[in-house]
Amino acid sequence: MDARQLEYFLAIVEHGGFSKAAAVLHVAQPSLSQAMANLEADLGVSLFHRMGRGVVLSEAGAELLEPSRRVLRDLAAVRDKAAGLSGLQGGTVEVAAMPSPGIEPLTTLIQRFTELHPSMTVSTRAAFTPDETLHLVRSGVCELGLLGAATPMTASGVDVLAVEEQPFVVVAAPDDDVPDGATWHPRELGGRKLIASRQGSLMRSIVDDITAHSVGTEIVAVVDHRTSILPLVLSGVGIAVLPASWTRLARRCGAVVASIEPTAHLHVAMISLPAHLTPGARAFLELTRSFGRHQGVAPTNE
Repeated sequence: MDARQLEYFLAIVEHGGFSKAAAVLHVAQPSLSQAMANLEADLGVSLFHRMGRGVVLSEAGAELLEPSRRVLRDLAAVRDKAAGLSGLQGGTVEVAAMPSPGIEPLTTLIQRFTELHPSMTVSTRAAFTPDETLHLVRSGVCELGLLGAATPMTASGVDVLAVEEQPFVVVAAPDDDVPDGATWHPRELGGRKLIASRQGSLMRSIVDDITAHSVGTEIVAVVDHRTSILPLVLSGVGIAVLPASWTRLARRCGAVVASIEPTAHLHVAMISLPAHLTPGARAFLELTRSFGRHQGVAPTNE
């Protein structure tokens, strides 16, 4: 077994088959197939079920995904260390991020990290729920995960670093009668049209509570992609209730932002596996820890 075989194995999984993986890796498909046959022979298990012209990951193959990713990351860490013992001289930090934390604090974290380590790259992968974020980290697809939840995050098998708590705010078009910087009680939103996410999110539960206790309030648009909400607000479709992470971007786009009192808070946390972090991921995690201390939020666990 060698690192090249593991790289080929992961490429087949991530690109959905031998032919696409061979094209991405710039190797001949027969060479790729032979490398997998040799790996399966060395391990004594079948990694894929051959079905016609396609393949499906076997149970054994699924069990080997996370260890394979870990091995390749550890090898990358050795190369990074050998390349520059005095600092981070290259490589990629992989972060899974939910939509609102992916606006802030992720933007600030990436800005500061790339200023400190200009040779490093930060690669983000979308996750839409805390469970999706946990899966991406636990499976080894990403080393770090930035998520937001209705309550402080707790999860087995991962380290949880509390980062900040974001209150919810009202975002409206500039020609709306919502004064920028004002504070509104939820009942004052009665009679308005609201843009909301689908059921299951904290954002949607707040909107549902407003519509239940405010006369004439209605949801006029339900969107899966949070990136669609701000354009809909600016076009005058309705107002939206968003975490405060959207405030700076909304105002830069010309929207007005008002506080809600009382309101729930989105608890933002960074998760990671207890070990096997590359130097880049450790540096990004330390930067996040420093950011959290500045925000005045105590870590959930260290």
